[in-house]
Amino acid sequence: MGIAQNTGTGSSPLLAAGVLIAALGLVLIAALRLLRQRRAELDRREERLTAELRRLHLHEDELAARAAESERIRGELAERSAESRLLLERTAGLTSAQARDEVVRAAEAEARREAALTVREIERRAVVEGEGRAREIIASSVQRLASEHTAETVVTTLRLPSEDMKGRVIGREGRNIRAFEAVTGVNLIVDDTPGLVQLSCFDPVRRESARLTLESLLTDGRIHPARIEETHERSRSEVERLCVRAGEDALLTVGIGTADGMAPELVRTLGTLRYRTSYGQNVLGHLVESAHLAGMMAAELGVDPEAVRRAALLHDIGKALSHEVAGSHARTGAEFARRHGESAEVVHAIAAHHGEIEAKTVEAVLTQAADACSAGRPGARKESVEAYVRRLERLEEIARAHDGVTKVYAMQAGREVRVMVQPEKVDDLRAQEIAREVARQVREELTYPGQIRITVVRESRATEFAR
Repeated sequence: MGIAQNTGTGSSPLLAAGVLIAALGLVLIAALRLLRQRRAELDRREERLTAELRRLHLHEDELAARAAESERIRGELAERSAESRLLLERTAGLTSAQARDEVVRAAEAEARREAALTVREIERRAVVEGEGRAREIIASSVQRLASEHTAETVVTTLRLPSEDMKGRVIGREGRNIRAFEAVTGVNLIVDDTPGLVQLSCFDPVRRESARLTLESLLTDGRIHPARIEETHERSRSEVERLCVRAGEDALLTVGIGTADGMAPELVRTLGTLRYRTSYGQNVLGHLVESAHLAGMMAAELGVDPEAVRRAALLHDIGKALSHEVAGSHARTGAEFARRHGESAEVVHAIAAHHGEIEAKTVEAVLTQAADACSAGRPGARKESVEAYVRRLERLEEIARAHDGVTKVYAMQAGREVRVMVQPEKVDDLRAQEIAREVARQVREELTYPGQIRITVVRESRATEFAR
């Protein structure tokens, strides 16, 4: 029994070891099988890579051959190009550098000629289109503006309520007239005209103050030196108020508000121009009209109209100062505007509006154009008959003073002068010179609104008789 137990116990480890060895053998067999598969796959990949490498080597050899062929062809082309260049140089008698320079010069000359023709055509079209556009803009602006024209004089006539009032106006031994003239600085004319007296003064502001003073005295009926002084003081204050109001109304009419920075002194001085005239044209009305014209032209040209309207409205501001400050109204007005804070563009436009200095800005040019349009409009200005006749006579005298002139006619109210010359003494070139000389003398000697056309007529006639 003891021997049997020992035998069973001793065989159990051997059985386990055999099973383990069998399992390890199976694992080893599986691993060997997998290793053979991986090796076979690696062999296949190596064969494919070897084939690809052989193909790449073949392609590289082919590219090297093609590169060598290309280099050979490039060398042949360079040799043939050099041979062709030498052949052309021998044929043309020029080197390649000389031929290139010749071609460049020819191309440059042609380009310059084409450019000159193009520039000339552009300039011609610009002049034609510019003149047409300018006429259209000016005509449109003038057509759109409708303003009244009033003619004023240096004498104001007042109607008396009764003929007996003349005695009160004169006073005892003329003391009322003397006091009135001393206080107001205006001449009071009492003549034989029934029911009328006249106030005469070159300064329209003083004349307006005197008119209000006399009207108040006539209404009140008490006329004596002390009353004259008191009434005149109130009239002066009223005229000052009216001037400020006129200046503000002008700004509002043009579209410039007092909040735009215009100095109060400028506004008041501008308002005084409602009482001033130039060739019978009210100066303030002329300024308002010029501002409207300049603004419309600026809008048509695409320019900011604000500064243009401002310059045109103030361009004659110096006429309110011309009796106080020496110099032209353009210079004094520009200096007055500069002192009161106006911009450099506005000051320059005021100074240049009569051509005393060159107009260098758009505002200055448009101010000149608007001033000329407003002053030159038919009916805008007038002059006395005597001055008108003297101007026409002087126009004819200036033209008649030249050699070869036979007849001279001032036409169209003095806006055109026709000069007839002898064709055997004056040729075409001399006719042009006469026209220029007459125009120059007229500009230097005469004062006139708008422009005057000088036309020299040279007529050649050939006469024969058939007998």
